Amino acid sequence: MRRTLVLVSLAVTAMVALAFLIPLALAVREIARDRALTSAERQAGALGPVLAVTEDPGALERAVASTHAGAARRMTVHLPGGTVIPEAAGNRARARPGQVAEAARRGRSYTTRITGGWALLQPVSLEDGRTAVVEVLVPDADLSRGVGHAWLVMTAVAAALVAGSVAVADRLGARMIRSTRRLAEVAAAFGDGDLGIRIEPDGPPELVEAGLAFNAMADHVVQLLAAEREMAADLSHRLRTPLAALRLNAEALGGGPVADQTREAVGRLEREVDQIIRTVRKPTGRGSCDAAKVLRERVEFWSVLAEDEGRSCELIGADEPAELPLPATELAAAVDALLGNVFRHTAEGTGFAITLHVGRGLTGILVADGGPGITDPQDALQRGRSGGGSTGLGLDIARRAAEATGGHLRIHRSVLGGAQVQMWFRTRWLPPTRRSRRLVRRR
Repeated sequence: MRRTLVLVSLAVTAMVALAFLIPLALAVREIARDRALTSAERQAGALGPVLAVTEDPGALERAVASTHAGAARRMTVHLPGGTVIPEAAGNRARARPGQVAEAARRGRSYTTRITGGWALLQPVSLEDGRTAVVEVLVPDADLSRGVGHAWLVMTAVAAALVAGSVAVADRLGARMIRSTRRLAEVAAAFGDGDLGIRIEPDGPPELVEAGLAFNAMADHVVQLLAAEREMAADLSHRLRTPLAALRLNAEALGGGPVADQTREAVGRLEREVDQIIRTVRKPTGRGSCDAAKVLRERVEFWSVLAEDEGRSCELIGADEPAELPLPATELAAAVDALLGNVFRHTAEGTGFAITLHVGRGLTGILVADGGPGITDPQDALQRGRSGGGSTGLGLDIARRAAEATGGHLRIHRSVLGGAQVQMWFRTRWLPPTRRSRRLVRRR
């Protein structure tokens, strides 16, 4: 934008300068030409009184020599009968006899083009109706004397004005660009999870309004997120009552392996509900986690249920650390959603495998099972839609977790015969642009 403003200013001011400079340059040239011809006409007119008194060649030659043009050998007197004064060979008379006769016939000043310049032919009336013609040579150098210097001065002034306007436009553009870039930096930081960041509006009135609107929007978003977290926490808290009743029933089962497993499952469920309440009551910013560690924890959690249902469970490739630009809670929720789908939509005894694949700039988590598979992958990825009677949110949770890092989610047929859900995460997270010192934080 800054370059555009500079180019627009340069184009406009250059056109305006040329619109004034070209006519002014032509006018200066015409003024110089008129000045030279007027001077020649004035010198030619000075011989009129002399010709009215005498036609003596000696007197006329002295009169011609007394003028500036005559001293420069650029003045000639053409008397009736063809006499030319002065007759010296060095005199630079250029007009042809026909041109002299044309001037005498017209009876007024007459300029004609000759070699090296222009000839001013001034007719002078003598006795007995005769006419003499005074010729003054005006060289081309006299016609353009001072024009080049004037043009150079005007060009310098125009260039200075254009440069000044471009400099002003550049400063204004820089001020606007700073304000625009600052607003973009704040928006990027806000989208990156820094919900407490705000901007102190400055710059043009339109950008000030945009900054104020952004601050108002950010405050509203924070309020909505807080309300959403409180609602999620309240809903999770309501589960405590049926969980308490379930725990009492489990305690009443007495001893035995089944009773112990039931009590352990109820305890894990209570811990998960508590974790949900703690998580939703605080904002989650962008973070990172070790995908291998999260997968080991979640597989250990689900392996107990898999053992109860006679399912084979295998974790592949999680021996080495694998950093992901995603909070551990979000990755755990995505993995739980996919594993929960396996238990929910496949029969007991169906095995499954989780594979962690680490590549250059990309990390994949592949969950494969030996169930019936997914007949319509595109429809299954629609939020809230499920062909198995569930909420239809599991795959959407996994998809949003992958897309949060710039990755994607794909559904294919697995080597086990069932579905294979692939979550691909980009591990090269693009950092937000440099923050400005004029950012304001609200907590």
